[in-house]
Amino acid sequence: MAEETPRTACIKIVANGPFIVEGDVKLSKKIITPRGRRYEYVDAGEIEHSTPFSLCRCGRTKTPPFCDGSHVGSGFDGREVASKVPYERRAGMMEGPGINLLDDERCAFARFCHREQGNIWELVAASDDETLRQEVIEAACDCPTGRLTAVDKETGALIERDEQPAIEVLEDPQRQVSGPLAVKGGIPLIGADGAPYEVRNRMALCRCGRSREKPFCDATHVDVQYRATRD
Repeated sequence: MAEETPRTACIKIVANGPFIVEGDVKLSKKIITPRGRRYEYVDAGEIEHSTPFSLCRCGRTKTPPFCDGSHVGSGFDGREVASKVPYERRAGMMEGPGINLLDDERCAFARFCHREQGNIWELVAASDDETLRQEVIEAACDCPTGRLTAVDKETGALIERDEQPAIEVLEDPQRQVSGPLAVKGGIPLIGADGAPYEVRNRMALCRCGRSREKPFCDATHVDVQYRATRD
């Protein structure tokens, strides 16, 4: 019997509607958890789903993280307003003695940039210390939005983990909010107009419906105290 060809992963945005996820994509829940002065992801298990499946984008569903049609007639404005300028052109570069850092300031307030020895920008400045250089890499790779990316000083190569296609539904008990959809592994994102976004190894998609950077998270879920609830 011939081996089955894996289905290509893809996320398609429906105008004023959900994210439609196609292909082989692992869906799970992760808890943003403080550990001293730093944060880590705690695995809360996989979420069963069919293929394809739809994820709520309006923040009103009663079956989170899945769409239940609540966007219909709700007045949800899902217009995509985020810049499509490539990341490396949008991001500013901070140079350190041992490593550089790209930062496009697209923040979801996940706080993985905070480490035991200081925040990532402080660590870049002290990155002649190899231990702190490695902390910069770990902190950047943990950032769910892809805002922060460590850059090798000698080659200019962006340093990324090898991620498999996955979507992680983030919860943030410390802030008592539900966080974004953390997308990993270079899953293509197609806008409602059919135009693709830049393929990224990490990005965070808004699920509260209130971001000013749709379809991406901009931490508005914290300001509005968004909680995903299930009846």
